[in-house]
Amino acid sequence: MKKRTQKLLALATVLTMGAGMLASCGNKASSGENASGETKAANGENASDEKKASGKTTLSLAIWDENQRAMTESLAEAYNKEHPDVTVEVQLTPSKGGEYWTKLEAALTGGKAPDVFWLNVLHLDSYMEGGVLADLTDAIAKSDIKDNFPESLVNNYVRDGKYYAVPKDFDTNALWYNKAIFDKAGVSYPTNDMTYEDLVAKAEELKAAGLPNGVYPFACPVDFQTWYYQTVFANGGWILSEDKKTSGYDDPKTQGGIQCWIDMIDKGLSPTSAVLAETTPDAMFEGGQLAMIYAGSYMVPEYVGNDNIKDTIDCVVLPSFNGVQTNCINGLGYAVYEGSKNKEAATEFAIWLSSKEAMDIQGNSGVVISARNESQDLFKNSSDKYDLSVYTKYTDKAYPLPVCKNASQLYNMEAKALQKAYSGEESLKDACAALKKEADEFLAKNQ
Repeated sequence: MKKRTQKLLALATVLTMGAGMLASCGNKASSGENASGETKAANGENASDEKKASGKTTLSLAIWDENQRAMTESLAEAYNKEHPDVTVEVQLTPSKGGEYWTKLEAALTGGKAPDVFWLNVLHLDSYMEGGVLADLTDAIAKSDIKDNFPESLVNNYVRDGKYYAVPKDFDTNALWYNKAIFDKAGVSYPTNDMTYEDLVAKAEELKAAGLPNGVYPFACPVDFQTWYYQTVFANGGWILSEDKKTSGYDDPKTQGGIQCWIDMIDKGLSPTSAVLAETTPDAMFEGGQLAMIYAGSYMVPEYVGNDNIKDTIDCVVLPSFNGVQTNCINGLGYAVYEGSKNKEAATEFAIWLSSKEAMDIQGNSGVVISARNESQDLFKNSSDKYDLSVYTKYTDKAYPLPVCKNASQLYNMEAKALQKAYSGEESLKDACAALKKEADEFLAKNQ
């Protein structure tokens, strides 16, 4: 344990860098998340080293999304019912501002981490090197996971032939729009067969119609997973080489997939980067300040639960780019704490979370898309008001999020460099040239 703790402590600075931004990879922090005393932080006691008076084993499950708390508690109740000797306690810590990761890492270094916890691929390598992730290879081999989950999602958590997490869900992206803004402007709604050029034309039509002060046709933030990675990949660009040794920021095709969003800002079709630094696109859309927005499937519960917009919004598939139906896919997994006093019970619970029963409970909630193949359609069927099939329609064509060792640092330097291009401080070509040099030096040190 001492050696493992020392490893994690050495990585702590890296892990916490950009945690706020990384919270968006997999699930974004809900603006309605409650960090008051009624929620349980994922940094406290490892409940697995305690036994209730009844003799039950208590397992802790750490999550970060308020929108998924009720669903997760339903999973705990279902497991408790089937396993009377086990009690599962859900611990929620908001991801906003990186609080989830900060508290989780403190718990891991202190040896009192949750038995099972949400993990995204951006933290996998550092946690694996820190020695805090249980090897689930044998347990997964005895389960039906490899036969019933998308191979790309299962392999997200494989390193050197070992499995370190059970796939939980995945997210893709769609175009949402506010019908009230379109109606007032006299502009037709977006459709499922739009191209990027159609999106720009639609935004220009809205602008020409004269939108109210403070209302914009669209938003173009420096957001890799939801915005520019879609068009980079569709344009034939790339971020990381297969061997993770070089970056593709200097490739004209990569830059073409980024420049298209800067062009929309320059045309006044999106708020400036300075405005978006003050107010997020999600907040603007929910406040009726955006006619259109790209949004991950994890934002659906928040949008449809917002009384201000829920009756005036709808969604379509992302516009194609250069004839390619583009999307970026990412997801979460359930990891087991290597230092758990009840690691066997925790592993059994993690594997159960991949079962059809558990995945159906998650899917029927409508909060996320279950990773299990036969449970994916439950998300789109969870609403008869919105066509949520737009999120699952092209998953087979979606591009996986590019990751590398200590990916958080790479994404931070990427965002910092591109912010200069989005703001007009530098040309995209110059910003990417500097980014290429910095990124390749970073990759050389992180093999």
